[in-house]
Amino acid sequence: MDVYEAVTSRRAVRAFTDRPIPKEVLERVLSAAAWSPSGSNLQPWHAYVLTGAPLAELKKRAGERVAAGDPWDEEEYEMYPPALKSPYHERRSGFGKQRYGALGISSEDWEARQRAAAANWDCFGAPAALFCYIDRDMGPPQWADVGMYLQTVMLLLRAEGLHSCTQMAWAKYHKTVAEILSPPDELILFCGMSIGFEDVTVSQARLGRAPLDETVRFVEG
Repeated sequence: MDVYEAVTSRRAVRAFTDRPIPKEVLERVLSAAAWSPSGSNLQPWHAYVLTGAPLAELKKRAGERVAAGDPWDEEEYEMYPPALKSPYHERRSGFGKQRYGALGISSEDWEARQRAAAANWDCFGAPAALFCYIDRDMGPPQWADVGMYLQTVMLLLRAEGLHSCTQMAWAKYHKTVAEILSPPDELILFCGMSIGFEDVTVSQARLGRAPLDETVRFVEG
């Protein structure tokens, strides 16, 4: 798979089979992803990979919290600005319409949307999950470095025939994740990432992208 194919075929997959992933494949992906760029080579990412019984236990505990109606943990970072301006507000609204529309869920059916969102805590059935942390005292440039690392991981997963879904949602249950992973106190959970083979029997929306002239300006001589 060439780079262009990896980039254009990568998408947030929200339905996986339970087919296991050989550990050597994950090791190969993460060893290569270590070459991701970072300012002054800080490499500010801290990744934990869960499979098997530990992942099953995390899914169980998160599912129990959902069933009990537990409130989310206090936020440790702001996921979105409180008021998204145009065009970002429209793009986010469009995402919701496409995602839930593909599931046959109307915008007014809040309960059905909540049930669909609860699949986050099962990692959408994936047999592996990565949880990415960063030191609390790092700044925006280092968070950008972590983003580049995660993108590199996702593209390498495509080269292995695997799919993924990054999930900031796990930051809402960061205390439950910490019960399983026991990360140092100085680390903050940025996101989880479900990893596995796509369940092609489940219909999933392929979200579009803004046209090039909406996001790119060529300044030519």
